[in-house]
Amino acid sequence: MLCPRAYSGCHNGLYSEDGGVSEKARRVLSQSELAAEAGEPAQITYCSPEVLDLAPMIYRQRLVLEGTCLAPIEADDIRAYLGALSGVCKMRILTPPIAHRSELYGWAGWIHWETSGVHFYAWETPTLFFSVDIYTCKRFDVEQAYRFTKRFFKAPELVAMAF
Repeated sequence: MLCPRAYSGCHNGLYSEDGGVSEKARRVLSQSELAAEAGEPAQITYCSPEVLDLAPMIYRQRLVLEGTCLAPIEADDIRAYLGALSGVCKMRILTPPIAHRSELYGWAGWIHWETSGVHFYAWETPTLFFSVDIYTCKRFDVEQAYRFTKRFFKAPELVAMAF
């Protein structure tokens, strides 16, 4: 398992009957230190798209995270990450996370939140790399999502674009 010991296997029992985050997941999340690490600034670029907003009455927030990792990311890692990220972002889970592997392009994962969801992609070749695309209609803390992702995957490099 690639995830820190506190997250190992946390996708089992992660969801409550109503689709929310279970008590087990809350304990896992409480073990995560979401406070900023001293001296390590988050590499987040904040963008304002130069596109006409066709639905200004609908709130939308996006965060794209891309990073390198030290070991290949597996299905259990993806499901555990997406489930735990739901708690970090305070999102209600409608469908538990799924992961699927393409022999040509690597891993992909997805989780459905009441307020949208997250797509996850991981490559082993030509390099160990992952990309996360969070799309929501509810505000979440971008910096917490960034720091959680960096710690969860022990990412040597992580960059993000918020818009």
